[in-house]
Amino acid sequence: MRVALLGAGHIGQTIARLLSESGDYEVTVVDQSAHALARLDGARVRTQVADTSDARALLAAVRGHDTLVNALPYHLATLAATQAREAGCHYFDLTEDVAATRAIQHLADGAATAFMPQCGLAPGFVGIVAHHLTQSFDTVHDVKMRVGALPAFPTNALKYNLTWSVDGLINEYCHPCEAIRDGETLEMLPLEGLEHFSLDGVEYEAFNTSGGLGTLCATLAGRVRTLDYKSVRYPGHRDLVKMLLEELQLKDDPETLKRILRKAVPSTMQDVVLVFVTVSGLRQGTLVQEVFARKVFADRIDARPLSAIQITTAAGLCAVLDLFREGALPQRGFIRQEQVALPAFLANRFGQAYQQSRQVESIA
Repeated sequence: MRVALLGAGHIGQTIARLLSESGDYEVTVVDQSAHALARLDGARVRTQVADTSDARALLAAVRGHDTLVNALPYHLATLAATQAREAGCHYFDLTEDVAATRAIQHLADGAATAFMPQCGLAPGFVGIVAHHLTQSFDTVHDVKMRVGALPAFPTNALKYNLTWSVDGLINEYCHPCEAIRDGETLEMLPLEGLEHFSLDGVEYEAFNTSGGLGTLCATLAGRVRTLDYKSVRYPGHRDLVKMLLEELQLKDDPETLKRILRKAVPSTMQDVVLVFVTVSGLRQGTLVQEVFARKVFADRIDARPLSAIQITTAAGLCAVLDLFREGALPQRGFIRQEQVALPAFLANRFGQAYQQSRQVESIA
């Protein structure tokens, strides 16, 4: 399969190496930064410098490929998907942006090719897990999805380091969050719904953030009483973020907030990804709860350090693309994450990245 991969950031580079080293994909990586592309030196990929915010440049870059994989910032998702349809390419991305996903779903209507956004960790893998768990219940009551990409060694007041896109982080902190309450789909405020829990002996907090549910609200509408997604952080993080966004009014000045975070909050490759999904409901008349809990840690491949968020996000996209290539997913139109079978995902050569993680045994 000939793949045009847009974006040579940390996640894009990991996707490029995984796909090209598998032997089943011819990958061309497209980025506006020659410096970013230079970091792929030694990888079995082609590279191309192009303005990824320009429609004509994107269209020229992706023509002749079977599939466009988009690892660009979320605000370029609709532009990239539009050029994929124009070029007759299948489309896969990592976006958490609700508006972009709705636009891509509209683009997929009547298309001869497939469109599958939200293929990362959350949205992405966590939705596959949640949907899989619901299938074993006669009646589903509550679905709770909790995901965190956290520093392994927090040392600052925020108890946080930058482990992924600052643009994506601010987007999920600032935009409304979909949820189902008492069977009704509604929008919740970000940073609200604060809760505390312990997992594997560590204390955490969780609160509403945007985008993590993917399309589950639509898929499970009329079937669940409660459905929500919250980001997991160490205790105290939410209150400081609210102060920055609301009291200092940086919610209205996101560019300043991005500059502050990039300057003052260190990035780290030493992180841990936490996935915690609970589903409760009736099974043969008995109230039952099922739990899926994993921690994925940073690792190395051929002496290259890989953060946990790189591993989980890249594995999410590569696994569903691999399943699509094998014919295990629809070949045209809009594809939801929950159409992926969890056992097939975990058995996939890329999805096995979640199998090497340590399953959490004790939950308090």
